[in-house]
Amino acid sequence: MTASLSVRVDALLTGYAKPYTRAGSFSGIDKHVRSGSVHIGELGLSGDEQGDPRVHGGPDKAVHHYAFEHYARWQEDLGSLPLLQAPGAFGENISTRGLDENDVCIGDQFTLGGALLEVSQGRQPCWKLNDRFDVPDMARRVQSTGRTGWYYRVLQAGVTTVGDMLELHARPYPDWSLRRLNTMLFERVLDPAALEPALQLPLVPSWRKLVERRLQQCMVEDWSRRVDGPPVA
Repeated sequence: MTASLSVRVDALLTGYAKPYTRAGSFSGIDKHVRSGSVHIGELGLSGDEQGDPRVHGGPDKAVHHYAFEHYARWQEDLGSLPLLQAPGAFGENISTRGLDENDVCIGDQFTLGGALLEVSQGRQPCWKLNDRFDVPDMARRVQSTGRTGWYYRVLQAGVTTVGDMLELHARPYPDWSLRRLNTMLFERVLDPAALEPALQLPLVPSWRKLVERRLQQCMVEDWSRRVDGPPVA
């Protein structure tokens, strides 16, 4: 990976939370392309909402970025679904080409317009992707492929617009790509030699707790509720 990195933002997307597919659920996953200037604040892009703030949104998940290159791979896997014809299928706020989980490291800081963003964590896909794509194991597929996307926290609020460059500003942990973290997390690694160095990273509290629990209990998590969701009424 190079310390010099810059990509054009091809789409900025936001969406309002609305009733979703299962009883009592809400979601803002249905994002739509924005035009003109968009403000990015501590909780993300203006006009963007999350349906369940217990597990989505907040300062550590303020902005979701998904690589548009992944869409071609998903079309190979799933066929030419209408959802895969334009950005927004995965509920992302930022769509680019030329940047994916192999290129991005935890703690990377990027400038975008007047904003300064920091990579906080990779996405842990949930069951709402299953319903959105009408593919019962879509969340598990996203997880197993590592084509998860990632989140930013906002270090400095600012205004951006489509066409602005997302430019790497600082890379404090160059050995810790999101691909490496995804592999550690999703391949259910229990080896202390792989887990212990991760505790030196600025992990979000839930990820730190996960790593500590694996080290203490030598057990991996049950993700069935997250990836399969509640029963369909």
